[in-house]
Amino acid sequence: MKKEKRQSKERCAKAPDYASFLKMLEKAMAKAGQTKGCLSIALVDLDWFGKLNDAHGRKAGDAVIRTLVKHLARAAGAKGAIYRQGTIYRRGGEEFVLLLPGREKEQVFLLLEQARSSFDKEHVFSVEGSRVAVRATFSGAIASYPDDGANPLDIVRKVEDTLHRAKTTGRNKICLARDDRMVTKTSHYTQGQLERLSQLAKREDEGEAVLLREALDDLFRKHDI
Repeated sequence: MKKEKRQSKERCAKAPDYASFLKMLEKAMAKAGQTKGCLSIALVDLDWFGKLNDAHGRKAGDAVIRTLVKHLARAAGAKGAIYRQGTIYRRGGEEFVLLLPGREKEQVFLLLEQARSSFDKEHVFSVEGSRVAVRATFSGAIASYPDDGANPLDIVRKVEDTLHRAKTTGRNKICLARDDRMVTKTSHYTQGQLERLSQLAKREDEGEAVLLREALDDLFRKHDI
């Protein structure tokens, strides 16, 4: 019995990795494109997790993560071996991504908002024989195909931007991806830069907007923004 409980806890702490998610997302988007269907992805991240670990210890932090996974599993409608179903993937230490084929963005918002509301409380755990009370919340973001992008890279980038908006506007909230219109390129770049951009886009067989977004993402990572 103890062995079964230990294995159950280990399953809660582990999930398919992010590379697996990207492969499944590509397949799910291809299927949705063929059937004229839709799909949504949700990116979820615990708020102030570093401070939580510092205040209560890593074992308490692990317990919070397991509790978060249970809430997300209920939101996704997953039962039993949720990871083998390919519903929830672990993207980082306290960050998870949900793949939800056939779900509209607004449907996922209602489900994730229920999970956020029920998770937003003080959680009590037994850690090394001591009772530990931990207040924890999470922020989430939702993007969908085909509304928010035509390929996996665009969808992932959109949901990342949306999670950043949730984090920087108060946390403990769920945000939907929105239509971000790009500023006209000629307003900010020289003619020579635009010509070189066009050449690069043709050589790489990629859209100019995609290349510009990649360059901006690299700049943000460089300056840790």
